[in-house]
Amino acid sequence: MTALSVNLNKIAVLRNSRGHDSPDPVAAARVAIAAGCQGITVHPRPDQRHIRVDDVSRIAQTLLSLNSAAKDDRSCSSRSATSAHAIEYNIEGNPFAPARGSYPGFIELVRRARPAQATLVPDDDAQITSDHGFDLTRDAARLAPPVRELKSLGCRVSLFVDAGAADIECAAQIGADRIEIYTEPYAKAYANGDHARALEACVHTAERARACGLGVNAGHDLDQRNLGALKRAIPFLAEVSIGHALISEAIYAGLAATVHNYLAILAN
Repeated sequence: MTALSVNLNKIAVLRNSRGHDSPDPVAAARVAIAAGCQGITVHPRPDQRHIRVDDVSRIAQTLLSLNSAAKDDRSCSSRSATSAHAIEYNIEGNPFAPARGSYPGFIELVRRARPAQATLVPDDDAQITSDHGFDLTRDAARLAPPVRELKSLGCRVSLFVDAGAADIECAAQIGADRIEIYTEPYAKAYANGDHARALEACVHTAERARACGLGVNAGHDLDQRNLGALKRAIPFLAEVSIGHALISEAIYAGLAATVHNYLAILAN
């Protein structure tokens, strides 16, 4: 089974645009979990332009509480096992991001939250969003110490890589557990109606990773249109992390019902 981890960054962007507390990423996490997702992802950046440090800890506490309750439910035969699955927490970020203001640095943030998975991404403040993976030929030696430290905290470690990246085997050699394939080039090619080559690059990278014992995740610009083809081509995908498209689609899917609710309030 391929797990769906819902990225909540865009909920925080909307909240921050007004400087208030709504919409709340924790409330969104609860809705996504109730709908059946297997994980929650956040990608806090040092400038805290969307997910903030306090969001990371509040979501961690919420998942801890929900998973504790789920563990109790699994011991009760009167409850459905499907309602009691554990929800994984995935924190993404640059492992070399230092402390800045109230941001304690990526490693310290993970130390406090203790997520199931830490996904390491080579992003910086100038990037609107993640737009490339690690160059493992160049970066493996530098990545080895934070990978060891994160694993000592009990985290599964995944490295963000480009489809077609060289030296995927280096990820296994430095102790990473998984790679996450950066799928924006595939998504763009799919939208243009000519995605065979981009999909082949994803498949080749996934197969190389699996051959050296790594799990395979995927993420970035995946949506309801292009996800099926990726899943069919890589049936052993462990996890997909989806945020921007999922939240955007949710706006449209829920818009009509929300309008009806407001009309009913006004009518009464």
